[in-house]
Amino acid sequence: MIDHFTLTVSNLGRSKAFYNRALAPLGYKLLMDFGQAVGYGDEKKPYFWLKEGPEASRPMHIAFQAKNRAAVDAFHSAALAAGARDDGRPGLREMYHPNYYGSFVIELDGHPIEAVCHAAPGGAKKAPAKKPAAKKAAPRKTAKKSRAKPARRKKRR
Repeated sequence: MIDHFTLTVSNLGRSKAFYNRALAPLGYKLLMDFGQAVGYGDEKKPYFWLKEGPEASRPMHIAFQAKNRAAVDAFHSAALAAGARDDGRPGLREMYHPNYYGSFVIELDGHPIEAVCHAAPGGAKKAPAKKPAAKKAAPRKTAKKSRAKPARRKKRR
């Protein structure tokens, strides 16, 4: 649904070094660097952009998709090593769904960042909930029009 988004940070060089390390275990890397803005993504394109500004964006929760649970674990370790604060160790969050495996950190400008894997152990993706099949409406039986004229009301005098 989201094509890309940009986060304003207080120090682009510092944030770039942080995200280079934190996103590497998830398979995301720096793809574009325009000096005042940088873009991270996968082999397709950049989806996540950073730009420096006088005031960092208010804290925004951002969740990055991980291919497997090991990548979630590695993200958490890499983010902490790059200067993030722990905000939730890697693990299941079954209140969301049985295979929701995530980890949470607070990055350098105070944004709560998450890595999440929706696959079951061993890599099988969570089966999407099946929607009930739409019922086809039965063909309507149309009442045959009566050829009889409707009864007329008597006029009052």
